[in-house]
Amino acid sequence: MKRYLLLTVFISGMTTLAAELTAGRLIGNVFGTSNLVWASIIGLMLIYLTFGYFLGGKWADANPSPLAMYRILAWGAFTTGLVPYVAVPVLRFAADAFEVLSVGIMAGSFIVVLILFIVPITLLGTISPYAIRLSMEDTNKSGQVSGQIYAVSTLGSFIGTFIPTLITIPTIGTRLTFALFGMVLLIVALIGLYRFASQKDMLKLIWMPIALLLIAIIFSNTSLKNNTGQVYETESAYNYIQVQEQNGFTLLRLNDGQGVHSIYHPDTMYFNGPWEQFSVGPYFYANRSPDDVQSMAIIGLAAGTAARQATAIYGDDIQIDGIEIDEKIVEVGREYFDMNLPNLNVIVGDGRLGLDRSNKLYDIIAIDAYRPPYIPAHMTTLEFFTICASHLTDTGVLTLNVGSTPGDRRLIDGLATTMSQIFPSIHIMDIPNTLNTMIFATKQPTTPENFSANLVRLAGDANTNPLLITTMSSTFTNLQDGYSTTTVFTDDLAPIEWIVNNMVVSFVLQGGLEFLQ
Repeated sequence: MKRYLLLTVFISGMTTLAAELTAGRLIGNVFGTSNLVWASIIGLMLIYLTFGYFLGGKWADANPSPLAMYRILAWGAFTTGLVPYVAVPVLRFAADAFEVLSVGIMAGSFIVVLILFIVPITLLGTISPYAIRLSMEDTNKSGQVSGQIYAVSTLGSFIGTFIPTLITIPTIGTRLTFALFGMVLLIVALIGLYRFASQKDMLKLIWMPIALLLIAIIFSNTSLKNNTGQVYETESAYNYIQVQEQNGFTLLRLNDGQGVHSIYHPDTMYFNGPWEQFSVGPYFYANRSPDDVQSMAIIGLAAGTAARQATAIYGDDIQIDGIEIDEKIVEVGREYFDMNLPNLNVIVGDGRLGLDRSNKLYDIIAIDAYRPPYIPAHMTTLEFFTICASHLTDTGVLTLNVGSTPGDRRLIDGLATTMSQIFPSIHIMDIPNTLNTMIFATKQPTTPENFSANLVRLAGDANTNPLLITTMSSTFTNLQDGYSTTTVFTDDLAPIEWIVNNMVVSFVLQGGLEFLQ
């Protein structure tokens, strides 16, 4: 029995951590992946486990039998597999609330989904103390037994940390990941009942795997969200990915769906967003022409909107390296967003590492790596911008897409301050009717007057692509006076999450979501 108990706590520990990580994806698909969301998930899971440890010890002393433990385990396994399917209507309700940014419904739905985990996680938390009680043959070895049980459980938790993220979520999805781990643990529980209780006790619960399997089959072809115009959804190791069609435009949305990461229309190139802005940075230099721009790197390629626009402006001769960490997004880009440009070289990997390993120099480096509401901290630091500068030509420009909230420009100021330690000129432009801001950093001193002169000259040239003129006009019109000097971000200290969390909370409390409507 001892060996099977160790197997039981191993699988139980693995399932517990797998459920916690998969819960993060399940909830993050609708509510986003901010630190606030993750803190809520991890905190409540720990509370549920604490409650489970307490109950497990109490129940084990009251009824120290394998029958009692494996019954509890069976119900914990079954409810683990059941959770995402019970949560579907709540999550869809929340997704609809996100479409119209209804704060009350979003908050209520978030709480309801988290409460759904109280039963399975609490029940799984009872297993380790129960196993210790059943393994206790000699009180003189109580420390050794408990240490062994918790070591095996923790080892299972370690395995459960990686399997969902690296294997099951990208291949079978979030809901089936819950069902799979629940089913495996349920089989362990039923075998335990058969071996250490009776066949009759096992048969009483044989309906559980059948019910779980039927539920998984019934829901196999249903979408997590029913957003207007949705034509495709999938999951990767990094994101929940949606493709929507709206009024002839194809949109790429990730996770909570609040940001449009790429946009495509076969007959339109100007979208009044951040993508086209990456192409105009070189014109802060005096006497620049499209022929002077020959290379570009895009960190955060997504589905290739910025690459298509740059190619429209500069022609197929511009060589573009697009770095995108999510291979599934690249596949979606090629399938739905016509990301098949002959001059685009797609590199799958982390943006900072990919740029650092490159042996090329670029006229433009575009940073568009937001995973709302955060920009990756390692792409905001002095060390990162030093890498960027080393990969720019002598007249190169770095352009960064960053977010802000009305009246709160701390993130913009911090990034501009950090970039100014390396780049002699910083120019800032707010994209109208959005919360996006573009920061242009040039390797040599430049001025807005240069930009204005280039705009006038190129507007008078019939060979200039209209997209360039339209974008430059918007850039110049919306240039800001400057920024406030503040903290320099470094690899050692870049409080991006702290700043963004504070911005988001303040924005919501001040009615910011209504501002966006």
